[in-house]
Amino acid sequence: MAVTTGQVSESAARAARDLRVVFSRLRRRFKDAEGGHELTPSQVAVLSRLGKEGAASASDLAAAERVRPQAVAPILLALEQRGLIRRRADPGDGRRQLVSLTSAGRALFDDSRRAGEEWLARALQEHYTEAERQTLITAIAMLERLPRA
Repeated sequence: MAVTTGQVSESAARAARDLRVVFSRLRRRFKDAEGGHELTPSQVAVLSRLGKEGAASASDLAAAERVRPQAVAPILLALEQRGLIRRRADPGDGRRQLVSLTSAGRALFDDSRRAGEEWLARALQEHYTEAERQTLITAIAMLERLPRA
């Protein structure tokens, strides 16, 4: 097996390149399938995080998105102005505010997620055999280990 610089095998380097490209393409297709809600990628990321994980402080969101807390303020303001989030005092610390989805924000998150999943399920059904879908399920289980590596 050939080795590239940094002691990474050619197969690992190729897999990394190919996965990055495929994930990038899939992200774009999900965005298309999820509809024209006209949110920025940063707004979608915050909305998604709140939808998946529940209420969070602005500093928690900044840390999760790996941006400075000052960068989250305009994102939250835009989402709040659209009626997608609300802020309330943290019951455990009155100096902090918790941000959560409004019913409109929850509906947008749920609808977008459902549309993306429906697009993907149809595409997998139409373009892959049962055996190929089973292979994908196995590969995805393997990919689940990557974030822990």
